[in-house]
Amino acid sequence: MNAANSIAMFISRFNGKQWPVRSILVLSMLSLVLSGCATWQQPSEFDVSVLRARAETETVKGVRLSAAVLSSSDNQQMFGADVNSTGVQPVWIELENNTNQALWLLRSGTDPDLFSPLEVAWTFHKSFASESNARLDAHFDAMSFQNPIAPGETKSGILYTNPHRKTRLLSIDILGQGELFPFTLFPRVPDDIIGEEEAAIIKIDKLIGEVAVDFQHAERFRANLEQLPCCASSEDGDEAGDPVNVILVGRLEDIATALVRRGFRLDVLAFDNAQRLFSRPPDVVVRKVGQSHAPANWLRIWVAPLRYQGQSVFMVQAGRPLGWRLDITENTQQVLNPKVDEVRNLLAQDLLYSSGLQKLAFVAGVGATEPGETRSSLGDTHYHTDGLRAVLFLAKRPKSLSDVEFLDWHGYLKQREIDATGANEK
Repeated sequence: MNAANSIAMFISRFNGKQWPVRSILVLSMLSLVLSGCATWQQPSEFDVSVLRARAETETVKGVRLSAAVLSSSDNQQMFGADVNSTGVQPVWIELENNTNQALWLLRSGTDPDLFSPLEVAWTFHKSFASESNARLDAHFDAMSFQNPIAPGETKSGILYTNPHRKTRLLSIDILGQGELFPFTLFPRVPDDIIGEEEAAIIKIDKLIGEVAVDFQHAERFRANLEQLPCCASSEDGDEAGDPVNVILVGRLEDIATALVRRGFRLDVLAFDNAQRLFSRPPDVVVRKVGQSHAPANWLRIWVAPLRYQGQSVFMVQAGRPLGWRLDITENTQQVLNPKVDEVRNLLAQDLLYSSGLQKLAFVAGVGATEPGETRSSLGDTHYHTDGLRAVLFLAKRPKSLSDVEFLDWHGYLKQREIDATGANEK
């Protein structure tokens, strides 16, 4: 029996009797102090072979990287606490350096909002338990991945990331002496695998494999993009949905990496599935939440029934909810911000900084609204648009901003330059 329980039993014996206020306060404080003694206990050594067995692995020019997302059970055995319950998703990585140079893992490339070990450990601190808290801090820090990785060395450790659901989109950059080793892996999230349910990325892989049409010539591809559906629709097809205002072209891993590097995360809500294209809801939905809980930009993504020069093509609804960062918004239903072109253009600019954008173009296909008029969509929402789609070609990083090629498929960018020049001359 511990001291706190002994005090509780002692108090229970005097139930119903009058207690001096001072005695009650002293006993309450003593109980609080002693309850803090039920502190964190350091777990025994964790066998990483369990993680290694289910890890996703990739090799780039002599650098071998393996990664696995920890389950709640893994957390308890490795940390003596369920880190997942704090809103942090620990990812175990193992790096084998078979080069002749020291390597450094660039943590911010994996998650711009990465958590530090001591930040995560702090959530498990107890009051009046400084010694235990110090041991806890040291343990979390020791379990984290440590740079550098010497030539011929194999090193493993934890990255404390923001959570992804079902399948982790894991982007990791390893820096050598003037050389970057980029990795993109898709490890599953163990606690999210339920029965026969497929992860989003596995579903997309299957759909990509079914695509048969592959355009080799740019003009034919451009023309076909303009003939794709302008918008999604309701499940019965009777009501028009939001516009499909972005096209993504590239390998799945390169597109996923670019989105993750810019802060997008898998996050599908019930009202997203009301939008149907090719008779199905979005194949994947990602959101980027702004600071101070600003409304989240969303990308609803469908695999398109075509390829371009062997690269996958995705149709995207880029939008954001109406509102501003001081509003408290509900996720059950959100009203589409009518300025869909602005969201489209901001996405293009955002991905410029992903180090993966190779080419940018604009094509028709959505259909322009008349000045001062709007077009209706699902949920009694309305929007106005210039009718264009941004076509973003993503490639393996790193790409420089100065390397991005602007394709002259539509006069949108040139017209914006002309308009701006005319406005300055007035």
